[in-house]
Amino acid sequence: MALLPEFFEGLTGFQWDAGNAEKSWARHEVSQAECEQVFLNRPVLLAGDVRHSGPEARYFALGFTDPGRYLSVVFTVRASLIRVISARAMSRRERRPYEQAQEASD
Repeated sequence: MALLPEFFEGLTGFQWDAGNAEKSWARHEVSQAECEQVFLNRPVLLAGDVRHSGPEARYFALGFTDPGRYLSVVFTVRASLIRVISARAMSRRERRPYEQAQEASD
């Protein structure tokens, strides 16, 4: 896993698909603002999602929101924009490496 600046350069913002935003809210009660906070707060861990990538590469991010909610976000990059596909609470299995990264960054 890598940190955001080392993984992507030149990102300028977010692109939202209404269907994906609604799906994340309906299934997991994760808002667009929370998804964006994951990418803005440190540490954020990123990795490629080879299993779910097709013609367009997919990635996942592990991070936290401003109030401290731990999330897993699946996304793709289009030009210089992050396009969130889905978001949910981090699983226990995901939380372990994330907490290790937090300790290392302190």
